[in-house]
Amino acid sequence: MAELECPTVMNNLITYLSSLLQRVAESNDLNPRFNPQKISAFHGLTRPSISIESYLQRIFKYANCSPSCYVVAYVYLDRFTQQQPAILINSLNVHRLLITSVMIAAKFMDDIYYNNAYYAKVGGIGITEINFLEVDFLFGLGFQLNVNPTTFNTYCSYLQNQMFLLHPPLNTEESSLSSYTSRSTKLQLLHYEDDQQQKQEVVAV
Repeated sequence: MAELECPTVMNNLITYLSSLLQRVAESNDLNPRFNPQKISAFHGLTRPSISIESYLQRIFKYANCSPSCYVVAYVYLDRFTQQQPAILINSLNVHRLLITSVMIAAKFMDDIYYNNAYYAKVGGIGITEINFLEVDFLFGLGFQLNVNPTTFNTYCSYLQNQMFLLHPPLNTEESSLSSYTSRSTKLQLLHYEDDQQQKQEVVAV
């Protein structure tokens, strides 16, 4: 969407995405299911010293991918958590999931993008590791990379609505983006596509 080209909108999007993932990670850190959950390739031995927001800001600064990649990366993270319910987003895996999802989104969305070695440097991990993470993430998604316009617009509208609740627009250019129906912020991802599938099944019955 054209609105994502606005620097203020992108800054707010990065801030909100970071805040959302921070809340999800902290909630799952305290979740009783945290101990028995599946330990994946995305899990680090210790919590990274860099905050989620600083990490995402670093990716945004150096990846130079199109703004829509961050919405698509959010869709991918949502799909991944649906397909892999045993892998909860927490403080030990959120950074690797972020860099991997953005990299894959850039490859799928953009005509020009950096290679894995570059993303490895941006993410502070080795080339061998990011190659493995990419493959693991793709299999975790079931290679479902396509994001149709309806899904993209729904996720984009949700993110815009939520970040404008946190940062009320100061001018008419930004206020025109906040017409989407308000939803409460939850300690989970959107799972829009899962809800749509359930509705379709009900209609089919």
